[in-house]
Amino acid sequence: MNSTWLIGLLIMYQQVNMPEDLVITNNGHPISAVNRTEFSTNLSELPFINTKKLNKFMEEIDQKVSSQPKNALIDQKGNIIPEQVGYRLNRPMFTDKFFSYYFKKRSSKLEVPLQIIYPRVDSELLGTIRSEKIGTYVTTFNSHNKERNHNIYLAAKAINNYVMFPGEVFSFNKVVGKRTAEKGYLPATVIVKGELSEDFGGGICQVSSTLFNAVDNAGIKVIHRYSHSREVSYVPPRRDATVSWNGPDLIFKNEYNQPILIQAKMLRTKLKVEIYSSDVITYTPKKVPYLRY
Repeated sequence: MNSTWLIGLLIMYQQVNMPEDLVITNNGHPISAVNRTEFSTNLSELPFINTKKLNKFMEEIDQKVSSQPKNALIDQKGNIIPEQVGYRLNRPMFTDKFFSYYFKKRSSKLEVPLQIIYPRVDSELLGTIRSEKIGTYVTTFNSHNKERNHNIYLAAKAINNYVMFPGEVFSFNKVVGKRTAEKGYLPATVIVKGELSEDFGGGICQVSSTLFNAVDNAGIKVIHRYSHSREVSYVPPRRDATVSWNGPDLIFKNEYNQPILIQAKMLRTKLKVEIYSSDVITYTPKKVPYLRY
């Protein structure tokens, strides 16, 4: 048998049985590689795609390429830090490209199609709604109670730079989240049924109480607010707002026709919460009481 003819047969055999790989890339860098046989059904000899396997594969790709958007924010010096867009897998486009690869039965590369996720708050909006202060409130705390002050810092940071659009409802528990050791909260004094105890997140009720008085000062509608079972030292009687996970919550609604911005910061021994909006807002402020020292 002619050796040239044998070599030709070998080459033809290798081409017919060449792996039909698909290399997935993101910004030109490979992030995954699969073979079309991994997605074929065993129901018939016809080329049918196993959609469950494809959907699972897209979930894996999405986890590798997704990034969350970041809102614009105001730093401690008053500068606006620009927003950042996020990305996720564009599934319809990916499916079309994958089908094209699958039915052509040949090796290929697929650059991941991405869908842009825009942040809720951009620099332009933030610049507009920081112009008019419509509410404010300040409370004081003991600088020597480090655990409690740390919890105040974490809760204040969670509500700082939060923007409420017209008609939106704010829930303190939802925005701040569960107060756990994993999130950095420390055990500190809390009030439970009129008695003093210790729990993770002790001290955050000063944040919710300061926030309540600030939004009340701005004339914002308070939907739910509950007082402690005993008086606290940082606001006048019945002007506090107790909160606990799966328990009492501070909830209010923006019924104004403009977005509002919450700013919260610690200044030495003081906690300050300010409410801002645009200079075209029409609002009705309320006078709120302070402690007499």
